[in-house]
Amino acid sequence: MLQLLKPEIEELVEKKEWVALKESLFDVPAVDVAELLEEVEPAVAVVIFRLLKKQKAAEVFSHLSNTKEMEILDLLTRKQLEEVMSNLEPDDRVSIVEELPGHLTQKVLNSLAPEDQKEIRKMLGYPKESVGRLMTSRYVKVRSDWTVEHSMKHIRKFGYSAETVNVIYVVDEEERLIDDLRLTQLILADPQDKIGDITDDSFVALNAFDDQEFAVEMLSKYDRVALPVVDSGGVLVGIVTVDDIIDIAQEEATEDFHKGAAVAPLKTTYRETSIWTLFSKRITWLIILVFVNLLSSGVIEYYEEVLASAIALAFFIPLLIDSGGNTGAQSATIMVRALAIGDVKLVQWLRVAGKEIFVGIALGLAMGFASAVLGVFRGGWEIGAVVGLTMIAIVLVANLIGTILPFILTRFNIDPAVASSPLITTIVDVTGLLIYFSIAALILQTVV
Repeated sequence: MLQLLKPEIEELVEKKEWVALKESLFDVPAVDVAELLEEVEPAVAVVIFRLLKKQKAAEVFSHLSNTKEMEILDLLTRKQLEEVMSNLEPDDRVSIVEELPGHLTQKVLNSLAPEDQKEIRKMLGYPKESVGRLMTSRYVKVRSDWTVEHSMKHIRKFGYSAETVNVIYVVDEEERLIDDLRLTQLILADPQDKIGDITDDSFVALNAFDDQEFAVEMLSKYDRVALPVVDSGGVLVGIVTVDDIIDIAQEEATEDFHKGAAVAPLKTTYRETSIWTLFSKRITWLIILVFVNLLSSGVIEYYEEVLASAIALAFFIPLLIDSGGNTGAQSATIMVRALAIGDVKLVQWLRVAGKEIFVGIALGLAMGFASAVLGVFRGGWEIGAVVGLTMIAIVLVANLIGTILPFILTRFNIDPAVASSPLITTIVDVTGLLIYFSIAALILQTVV
């Protein structure tokens, strides 16, 4: 829709026909309006932003990048700030406030009502990557001694301000969580039944100090649209909804992709990241890998006489070490993902290793046969034997390294995504050369 309206919107902005622009944006989805604001100058973005209705403006704001948020916040009046922030979900407010510079943080907090300020400061008191930073206090709760009829009246009265009414939470007199009920359970129940009569005291809850990744796993595992959040005493303090979790899952996946390419994770979008930041995020690993690769040069130097005695061996170095690197990267990628989604547990490493030994042998035999044929054509049967046996050994070893390394990193509480393709490739390069020249020295000296 935005692409169709874009020429019209740009023309209206240029002519400063704000009333017509307001009408044009009325039916445009919030995410598309946010995309439009990202592309225009801050002064124009603020004008367009002011044309939006309060609720839509808040929704649009939640879709903006950190940079654009700061630009707009800096230009809004206190009253306009109050309108925007009061309509945002509590977790969205926290994510905005924690990224702002000091002067803007104070400006935003001063625009909020005292109770909203208190709520933000409470949520900011939780660890940065915890569920407490992600939860919202906009939910509906009922008491176990209420009737279904009374509970439905309560939901109708307070449900409009809740983030979701699909799930209703049952608490006792001390606000401790007793159960959670789907709205359909209340609709289908007898109006005179007590809430306690339709609960089974069986529920899944998160702790406010749990890691956000754990919340992603739990919502996925139990296929829920929301999960309650409790403190150490079991008191209901908030809920986490699936829309917030989708954002976290996307961030975690992006972070793993970056680590998988030996890049320190970016904290902002690529578009907002400076050249210097991109350089600094990548150079550390590249320098480390340069020094690790020096070991490969040392191996070649050590076996210089073997290489000189059969120069045809040099032709197959790229083939062998690249094949090993590719095999290791494949197995590492599969294992990192399996560990991340809980498909494989840490204690199962021995069973996984045994399975991958057979996979490695099968891959090695297939690739080894093809390599041996090439070796015979290029240098005779001796070279063919060396290349074929080396390929089998390298593929088997590389497959095991790629499989086991993520388990080792996880065991030492290091993100297994660090077992990246560049790292695996570099390790296998050194290992592969040692295997290659050891086998070559053994076979060629035996033949001689």
